[in-house]
Amino acid sequence: MHPAIHRQTLGDLLHRSACRFPDKLAVACGEVRWNYAEFDRLCDRVAAGLAEGGVGKGERVAVLARNSHAFAALRFALARLGAVLVPINFMLKADEAAYILRHAGARWLATDSGLAPLAQAAAAQGTAVEQFIWLPSEEPSVPTPGLLRFDELAASTAPLPTPALGGSDLAQIVYTSGTESAPKGAMLTHDAVMWQYVSCLVDAEIAAGDLMLHALPLYHCAQLDVFLGPAIYAGASNVITAKPTPENLLPLIARHRISSFFAPPTVWIGLLRSPSFDSTDLSSLAKGYYGASIMPVEVLRELAVRLPRVRLWNLYGQTEIAPLATMLGPEDQLRKAGSCGRAALNVETRVVDDAMNDVPRDGRAVGEIVHRSPQLMAGYFHDDARTAAAFEGGWFHSGDLATIDAEGYITVVDRKKDMIKTGGENVASREVEEAIYRLPGVSEVAVVGLPHPRWVEAVVAVVVAKAGAELDEPAVLEHCRAHLAPFKAPKRVVFVDALPKNPSGKLLKRELRQAHHSLFDNP
Repeated sequence: MHPAIHRQTLGDLLHRSACRFPDKLAVACGEVRWNYAEFDRLCDRVAAGLAEGGVGKGERVAVLARNSHAFAALRFALARLGAVLVPINFMLKADEAAYILRHAGARWLATDSGLAPLAQAAAAQGTAVEQFIWLPSEEPSVPTPGLLRFDELAASTAPLPTPALGGSDLAQIVYTSGTESAPKGAMLTHDAVMWQYVSCLVDAEIAAGDLMLHALPLYHCAQLDVFLGPAIYAGASNVITAKPTPENLLPLIARHRISSFFAPPTVWIGLLRSPSFDSTDLSSLAKGYYGASIMPVEVLRELAVRLPRVRLWNLYGQTEIAPLATMLGPEDQLRKAGSCGRAALNVETRVVDDAMNDVPRDGRAVGEIVHRSPQLMAGYFHDDARTAAAFEGGWFHSGDLATIDAEGYITVVDRKKDMIKTGGENVASREVEEAIYRLPGVSEVAVVGLPHPRWVEAVVAVVVAKAGAELDEPAVLEHCRAHLAPFKAPKRVVFVDALPKNPSGKLLKRELRQAHHSLFDNP
């Protein structure tokens, strides 16, 4: 029997969508528009061009680039060759990116004109990189000299290789952005990614009729594999942009009549605070998704009031599970406000104590979230010790602390690393943040623990005030003391113009701890 008869890989799912919807818009980015038939043929040509250059099954190909149509095409072209995608966070420094290139053993590196200097500087630091690929951007750009151009690959007339591929083959290595000095490379097979796509299609209701805006970085597994991949699988239409700012997003939603959009809470907050929000026609928007970090309950309520026709989903997970783990649907947004929901379709999730016993389902007992799922990674690349630790006891350990209620709804309390231990008491930063968000003048807040000579760690709130708000430290402290136990109330409040975030919208609490480390040196 021919080996392709039963094959199901990421490359196959795009081809099937092209067979179903050949003339339908697949990808729009800047001035580029491809229907599904064009997108499918283009990915074949790019794959053939890469194969001519020596890229084959198992080859690790790194991408250090901003969102573009070319990024999306390269993703599926690599899948058709059985090559392994290694997306790299473009906010990293050259030496940090070089570590990933060395660790992954990547010989090919794709980049764009804006990031080419960073890519070249990283590749020069003892990596195996031999060939660069230049990717066109959302806006017209001049190719970087000396790089193999994407349009040269796309012009290939060579036959497409037909390697023996299967779902158990490696599709990508995604390096985590944790606090460890050396990031970990999560190895994800085609099967793992596609089982996760099925969870997204069913639980997040991603459908062929969607017109989805992709604005968060595609190097991040949330945008790449919770939204773009499942949307291509379903045959939805996709608008790709590299600029997740209110000034860009609001006009794009109105102009393209976007119906589906994902953003982390920080981006949703930015949209709500934009002077253009109320004057922009957002009537086409029907599905809204958030994740990557916890949505403050007060912001959730504001969204319900200001976008009453938008159905919201909270999607929670981590890189190692490809990445969707749990989901809170539209019907539960206010009933279970603050929860990340229940396990997704293809995931089994528990909340356990240190002995791997289930914590009581009372919504109060705190334990660690652990998972079993076909979506899980095969392990960490070249790191058996951390792989073994992650899967200790036969479950994947998320590192997130949570409670679970009688209905099985999970509420993340904190990352283990973000739990503040002050005067011998544990304080979940999220609980303090939720209390401070109830102050009308607060736009954003992050709570961290800082070194203190008496308390060991002191609770500190870093606050961004709304424009024109009259808010000071005594007012915030008084509010917290009225709503929180004394040991949970912040010892200090620091006001800043903006909170540090990565391109995926995650708050960088580590930077806050570093910036204000000496706050209590002279208490």
